[in-house]
Amino acid sequence: MVLAWRNHPAIRSYMLTQHEISLQEHRKWFERVQHDKTRQQLIVREGIEPIGFVQFNPVTPRGIADWGFYARPDAPKGSGSKLGQAALEYAFKDLGLHKVCGQAIEINAASIAFHQKMGFVEEGRLREQQRIGEKYHTLFCFGLLAKDWQAVQRTKDITDASN
Repeated sequence: MVLAWRNHPAIRSYMLTQHEISLQEHRKWFERVQHDKTRQQLIVREGIEPIGFVQFNPVTPRGIADWGFYARPDAPKGSGSKLGQAALEYAFKDLGLHKVCGQAIEINAASIAFHQKMGFVEEGRLREQQRIGEKYHTLFCFGLLAKDWQAVQRTKDITDASN
Protein backbone atom coordinates (compact mmCIF):
# COMPACT_ATOMS: atom_id res chain seq x y z
CA MET A 1 0.00 0.00 0.00
CA VAL A 2 2.73 2.49 0.99
CA LEU A 3 4.76 1.60 -2.11
CA ALA A 4 1.74 2.15 -4.37
CA TRP A 5 1.06 5.51 -2.75
CA ARG A 6 4.71 6.59 -2.99
CA ASN A 7 4.92 5.58 -6.66
CA HIS A 8 1.71 7.37 -7.65
CA PRO A 9 2.61 10.19 -10.08
CA ALA A 10 0.79 12.80 -7.95
CA ILE A 11 3.02 11.91 -4.97
CA ARG A 12 6.25 11.02 -6.75
CA SER A 13 6.37 14.25 -8.77
CA TYR A 14 6.99 16.28 -5.59
CA MET A 15 9.56 13.98 -3.97
CA LEU A 16 13.27 14.73 -3.90
CA THR A 17 13.84 11.35 -5.56
CA GLN A 18 11.28 10.95 -8.30
CA HIS A 19 12.09 7.60 -9.86
CA GLU A 20 9.59 4.77 -9.55
CA ILE A 21 10.64 2.61 -6.62
CA SER A 22 10.81 -1.12 -7.30
CA LEU A 23 9.41 -3.70 -4.91
CA GLN A 24 12.98 -4.86 -4.23
CA GLU A 25 14.13 -1.30 -3.40
CA HIS A 26 11.08 -0.82 -1.16
CA ARG A 27 11.74 -4.08 0.68
CA LYS A 28 15.40 -3.12 1.25
CA TRP A 29 14.28 0.23 2.68
CA PHE A 30 11.71 -1.45 4.92
CA GLU A 31 14.22 -4.02 6.19
CA ARG A 32 16.64 -1.19 7.01
CA VAL A 33 14.16 1.05 8.84
CA GLN A 34 11.82 -1.35 10.61
CA HIS A 35 14.28 -2.16 13.42
CA ASP A 36 15.85 1.30 13.63
CA LYS A 37 14.68 2.78 16.94
CA THR A 38 15.56 6.30 15.75
CA ARG A 39 12.97 6.12 12.96
CA GLN A 40 9.21 6.07 13.20
CA GLN A 41 7.04 5.15 10.22
CA LEU A 42 3.31 5.52 10.67
CA ILE A 43 0.16 4.88 8.73
CA VAL A 44 -2.36 7.53 9.76
CA ARG A 45 -5.96 6.38 9.82
CA GLU A 46 -9.28 8.07 10.09
CA GLY A 47 -11.40 5.43 11.75
CA ILE A 48 -10.29 2.25 10.00
CA GLU A 49 -9.48 4.00 6.72
CA PRO A 50 -5.78 4.71 6.06
CA ILE A 51 -5.33 8.29 4.87
CA GLY A 52 -1.57 8.65 4.65
CA PHE A 53 2.00 7.92 5.63
CA VAL A 54 4.31 9.84 7.99
CA GLN A 55 7.88 9.26 9.08
CA PHE A 56 10.10 10.92 11.68
CA ASN A 57 13.90 10.63 11.75
CA PRO A 58 15.92 10.69 13.97
CA VAL A 59 13.71 10.18 17.00
CA THR A 60 15.33 10.80 20.38
CA PRO A 61 13.69 12.14 23.56
CA ARG A 62 13.58 15.95 23.48
CA GLY A 63 15.29 15.69 20.09
CA ILE A 64 14.90 17.32 16.71
CA ALA A 65 13.51 15.17 13.91
CA ASP A 66 12.82 15.61 10.23
CA TRP A 67 9.47 14.50 8.96
CA GLY A 68 8.16 13.31 5.65
CA PHE A 69 4.54 12.64 4.81
CA TYR A 70 1.94 12.21 2.13
CA ALA A 71 -1.77 11.61 2.04
CA ARG A 72 -2.87 8.67 -0.04
CA PRO A 73 -3.48 9.82 -3.61
CA ASP A 74 -7.27 9.36 -3.50
CA ALA A 75 -7.75 10.55 0.10
CA PRO A 76 -10.82 12.71 0.76
CA LYS A 77 -10.37 16.48 0.85
CA GLY A 78 -9.09 17.59 4.26
CA SER A 79 -7.14 14.37 4.86
CA GLY A 80 -3.81 16.20 4.71
CA SER A 81 -4.80 18.48 7.59
CA LYS A 82 -6.02 15.51 9.64
CA LEU A 83 -2.81 13.63 8.89
CA GLY A 84 -0.66 16.62 9.89
CA GLN A 85 -2.61 17.25 13.09
CA ALA A 86 -2.43 13.60 14.18
CA ALA A 87 1.25 13.25 13.26
CA LEU A 88 2.35 16.40 15.06
CA GLU A 89 0.29 15.51 18.11
CA TYR A 90 2.09 12.16 18.16
CA ALA A 91 5.51 13.77 17.59
CA PHE A 92 5.23 16.20 20.47
CA LYS A 93 3.14 14.25 22.99
CA ASP A 94 4.11 10.62 22.44
CA LEU A 95 7.63 10.90 21.03
CA GLY A 96 8.47 13.93 23.19
CA LEU A 97 10.23 15.78 20.39
CA HIS A 98 11.48 19.32 20.92
CA LYS A 99 11.25 20.27 17.24
CA VAL A 100 10.01 18.89 13.93
CA CYS A 101 11.70 20.03 10.73
CA GLY A 102 10.43 19.76 7.18
CA GLN A 103 11.50 20.61 3.69
CA ALA A 104 9.49 21.37 0.59
CA ILE A 105 10.74 21.72 -2.94
CA GLU A 106 9.96 25.11 -4.51
CA ILE A 107 7.52 23.65 -7.05
CA ASN A 108 5.38 22.13 -4.28
CA ALA A 109 3.29 25.16 -3.33
CA ALA A 110 0.78 22.91 -1.56
CA SER A 111 3.44 21.54 0.82
CA ILE A 112 4.80 25.01 1.52
CA ALA A 113 1.29 26.26 2.35
CA PHE A 114 0.62 23.12 4.40
CA HIS A 115 3.68 23.66 6.59
CA GLN A 116 2.63 27.25 7.19
CA LYS A 117 -0.95 26.18 7.99
CA MET A 118 0.36 23.65 10.54
CA GLY A 119 2.29 26.43 12.32
CA PHE A 120 5.78 25.81 10.94
CA VAL A 121 8.09 28.79 10.50
CA GLU A 122 10.22 29.13 7.39
CA GLU A 123 13.79 28.93 8.67
CA GLY A 124 15.63 29.22 5.40
CA ARG A 125 15.95 28.41 1.76
CA LEU A 126 18.63 26.25 0.24
CA ARG A 127 19.04 27.69 -3.23
CA GLU A 128 19.39 25.21 -6.07
CA GLN A 129 20.00 22.48 -3.49
CA GLN A 130 18.28 19.52 -5.10
CA ARG A 131 18.86 18.33 -8.65
CA ILE A 132 15.86 16.65 -10.21
CA GLY A 133 16.39 15.64 -13.79
CA GLU A 134 18.34 18.42 -15.45
CA LYS A 135 17.20 21.21 -13.14
CA TYR A 136 18.29 22.36 -9.69
CA HIS A 137 15.53 23.31 -7.26
CA THR A 138 15.41 25.44 -4.14
CA LEU A 139 14.35 23.74 -0.90
CA PHE A 140 12.27 25.61 1.66
CA CYS A 141 13.22 24.64 5.23
CA PHE A 142 10.64 24.74 8.02
CA GLY A 143 10.71 24.20 11.76
CA LEU A 144 8.04 23.79 14.43
CA LEU A 145 8.92 23.88 18.13
CA ALA A 146 6.90 21.88 20.66
CA LYS A 147 6.15 25.04 22.66
CA ASP A 148 4.79 26.78 19.55
CA TRP A 149 2.65 23.74 18.69
CA GLN A 150 1.27 23.68 22.24
CA ALA A 151 0.44 27.40 22.06
CA VAL A 152 -1.44 26.89 18.78
CA GLN A 153 -3.35 23.96 20.32
CA ARG A 154 -4.32 26.02 23.38
CA THR A 155 -5.59 28.81 21.10
CA LYS A 156 -7.61 26.25 19.10
CA ASP A 157 -9.07 24.81 22.31
CA ILE A 158 -10.13 28.29 23.48
CA THR A 159 -11.61 29.13 20.07
CA ASP A 160 -13.46 25.79 19.91
CA ALA A 161 -14.82 26.25 23.43
CA SER A 162 -16.20 29.72 22.63
CA ASN A 163 -18.02 28.52 19.48
